[in-house]
Amino acid sequence: MLIFAKTQHFFSPFHSMDVDQACMKEFESINKAYNDVFSAGGLSIGIVVPIEQYGSGPVPSMTDHLQRVRQVDRLGFKALWVRDIPLNVPSFGDAGQTFDPFTYLGYLAGQTENIALGVASIALPLHHPAHVAKSAASIDQLSNGRLLLGVASGDRFEEYPALGFDFQERGEYFRAAFEYIRTAAESFPTLANNSYGELPGTADFLPKPTAHKIPMLITGHSRQSLVWNAVHADGWMNYPRNLPHQQESIRQWRALMSEQSFGKPFMQPLYVMLSDRADAKPQAIPLGFRIGIKYLADYFHQLREIGVNHVAINLRFQQGELDKALEQLAEELFPIFHHTQKETLSA
Repeated sequence: MLIFAKTQHFFSPFHSMDVDQACMKEFESINKAYNDVFSAGGLSIGIVVPIEQYGSGPVPSMTDHLQRVRQVDRLGFKALWVRDIPLNVPSFGDAGQTFDPFTYLGYLAGQTENIALGVASIALPLHHPAHVAKSAASIDQLSNGRLLLGVASGDRFEEYPALGFDFQERGEYFRAAFEYIRTAAESFPTLANNSYGELPGTADFLPKPTAHKIPMLITGHSRQSLVWNAVHADGWMNYPRNLPHQQESIRQWRALMSEQSFGKPFMQPLYVMLSDRADAKPQAIPLGFRIGIKYLADYFHQLREIGVNHVAINLRFQQGELDKALEQLAEELFPIFHHTQKETLSA
């Protein structure tokens, strides 16, 4: 886990990128979630589930979880994000929402109206891709196109022997699973020489996603080259970095879009402890900071300027009333950052 030892890393000076044609390419139209959450040149804000304070231990209570999910949907957060954590590994320090991600998102699909339902991220080598494809397409259909599928190679060693996979081969299994899920969206798909099995074209996967594919965003590098990820993924989820380093990562990502038909979004998580004082200066915490809303707005302006398209806020360490913090985030940030793609590009 990355620890930011010095707060100034977040706010250190950076050189503005030249806004070239690749940077400003419009994103592909896929499903409702992808189109609502990501816009070229824009930044939207989501929330990581569980929405509760559990900084003192790895396992949340999940008390009032549905009430809070409904609240963030009503307030206008663009996406909620659940995680794929099959086993509680104490050294990892976080059991996530504890519920199976697909089962939970299927439940939330019927309890929400507008918010995108994201997974950040399914560890593809630990699941048969036929099951992932069917679960993802089912949720996408049941939610009228509100699914975003983050995918990763996985980083918790203990899960691999428990599920019968070789940790060192997870990069190869990731590519095979990714190809399988993509192919499953086709009609009576054919696929040969795949580590998870062959598709002969005589049987079909149902249901199909609401669009021509499930939008899949790769987390980190997932043991692949950035070139491979740029060609195959629909977006990149990367970890928080200081501004110059994050800017350089985004510059490399955008450069790889120059010969493609569409641009592809970049997103990151951020742990936030929102201060009662709007002008409270940032203080470093793991993967984020304790901060006043005015400084947070300034920081988000900088993230948008370097090319971040979505931030998934994690309030695990929040102190005080969570409802109040959520309302403040919505009231102060959404009027600034939740623009349509057309509005952003014409600004």
